[in-house]
Amino acid sequence: MRIRPKLGVRVRLLIAVIVAVAAALAAATVGFNLLLAQRLSADATDRARTRATAQLSVLRVVDGRVVAGEGADEAALDIPVWVFAGGRAIERPTTARADVAAAALALAFSGRPVADVEGADTRLAAVPIVAHGRRLGSVVAGVSLAPYEESRTTALLASVGLGAALLTAVAIAVWWMLAAALRPVARMTADADAWSERDLDRRFALGEPHDELTRLAATLDRLLDRLAASLRHEQRFTAELSHELRTPLAKIAAETELALRRPREGAEYLAALEVVQRNVDHLTRTVDTLVAAARHEAGLARSTADAGAVAAATIEACSEVAARRGVAIELDAPRAPLRVGVESDLVERILQPLLENACRYSHSRIRVGLDRNGTGGVVVSVDDDGPGISSQELDCIFEPGFRGRTPSGGGEMAGAGLGLALSRRLARAAGGDVILEPGTRGARFVVQLPAA
Repeated sequence: MRIRPKLGVRVRLLIAVIVAVAAALAAATVGFNLLLAQRLSADATDRARTRATAQLSVLRVVDGRVVAGEGADEAALDIPVWVFAGGRAIERPTTARADVAAAALALAFSGRPVADVEGADTRLAAVPIVAHGRRLGSVVAGVSLAPYEESRTTALLASVGLGAALLTAVAIAVWWMLAAALRPVARMTADADAWSERDLDRRFALGEPHDELTRLAATLDRLLDRLAASLRHEQRFTAELSHELRTPLAKIAAETELALRRPREGAEYLAALEVVQRNVDHLTRTVDTLVAAARHEAGLARSTADAGAVAAATIEACSEVAARRGVAIELDAPRAPLRVGVESDLVERILQPLLENACRYSHSRIRVGLDRNGTGGVVVSVDDDGPGISSQELDCIFEPGFRGRTPSGGGEMAGAGLGLALSRRLARAAGGDVILEPGTRGARFVVQLPAA
């Protein structure tokens, strides 16, 4: 089972840095002290050999015998020197320890150049005495290793102390740098924890991205923008759905309540049931249309429809409203069929709010035209000869719940309620759009739909 660490990111990063720096400092300290020990050992050997060579330079060979010179007072020298010839010492220091003298004798006739005397902290170096190609003896010089050991110990303690000081300084610096670097993360965490579902417009807002964390904050801000847009989209969808379902449900409720108030004749019940049936059909078409819009938004399978036939069906559905208002609706059908890549019910639900709006505000005539646009799509235009739309309300008519007025102040104008907002939403869900084009008179709505 995987064990998850309980330490924070900053602590884990600090531990990782400290371990890495400690390993590097330890390796550097060990390497430095090893090199220093080798150098000090070599210096001690060189010093002993140099003293032995100096002593060798004052010796003389007479008749095959080694004779000591008179140039040095051995007792006054700080480095003890032995001169061995013929198996005996012809010169020796008077203050040397017995174990060091025994080690010097053994080294003189062993053939080895260097030997350390355990317990005496002394290093001995031997230089052979050679005359006419024959070895006559050896000069052995000794040097105390105590100063070198002291230097090595001092260097070791100093390097360990320096490494500890550097490690402490690095830990403090890294802790401060990590705290500064992760401060935006702590702020983002606190902000995100404090936000609620009503804070749709709050963002991390760390400024222009300049490093990985600020780029992450900018990416999350863009993600929050998309989520907020999606949530507003769903809220708008709920409002549009309730708007579309409220009217037929209210009619059904009113009709049934009226029919149940008192006993009625069979014909009256039949008429009430016909009203209920019509409104139920309207509810069914509305739900089917919204389901089709959801399928389009989800990228599921789509069908096609004849734009001219759907426009004619929509005009027929709005004929009662047009007749009540005394408005004539004309359809400019194309010679060749225009097929759109949208379901017929969805196209009808896109066009119907536009036609109902035109019937409500047109004086006498509405013209519905079909054509192709420059990109190969299908365009359906709805023109009326009504009072038009004021410039102050051009940007608001597609907002959910907007209710405007005509320029003269009488009556509701285009954009009342949620009909136009729903029409645009359905069109955009199908990959098209609904726009308002400026005209010399009346209002001109254009529906853009993808071709099949």
